[in-house]
Amino acid sequence: RLYFIFKRILDIILSSLLFIILLPLLSFVALLIKLNSSGPIIICQTRTGYRERPFTFYKFRTMYNSSQPNTKLQNEVDYLFKKKLDPRVTPIGKILRRYCLDELPQLYNVLKGDMSLVGPRPHFAHELQHLQNFQRKRFLVLPGMTGLWQISGRHNLSFDRTIYLDIYYVKHLSLLLDIEILLKTIPAILFSRGFW
Repeated sequence: RLYFIFKRILDIILSSLLFIILLPLLSFVALLIKLNSSGPIIICQTRTGYRERPFTFYKFRTMYNSSQPNTKLQNEVDYLFKKKLDPRVTPIGKILRRYCLDELPQLYNVLKGDMSLVGPRPHFAHELQHLQNFQRKRFLVLPGMTGLWQISGRHNLSFDRTIYLDIYYVKHLSLLLDIEILLKTIPAILFSRGFW
């Protein structure tokens, strides 16, 4: 119980500070998206969160007027609706995805309490229909903006591997692990080859 209390306090403090510090960057990214293509600046998606409850998930738009994945496109990762060289991604969207800048609006999700800075990957509900019962332990904590999946290969990971990392995280909860993941996130984004 103390872990979750301290983690929530840490989430509120850090996400608030990051939002203030990154406000000029957020404004600049919003302007680039608006100038690059028509459509909303921020998209809202429904993801599966704590105890399998759906929540509204915010991202900067990186596609041409498309806020939901096209399941008819061939996927390179089983169960994950992701595609390399996706023709729907805008030029600025490619840069945002490369450096995970499209994820920054999730700071609002953290402030709301839908997400944490660190936690399991926030999946779409249809990506999780194949989960076995023991794999659903990943829903015992809030999903995160970053996590073991982010610092361990990002999109190069298989679906099963991401779920394994989520379960490992849930079984080894600690503030030290959270801090370690946070410290490793930026180097992982800058130097990882696991991006699309």
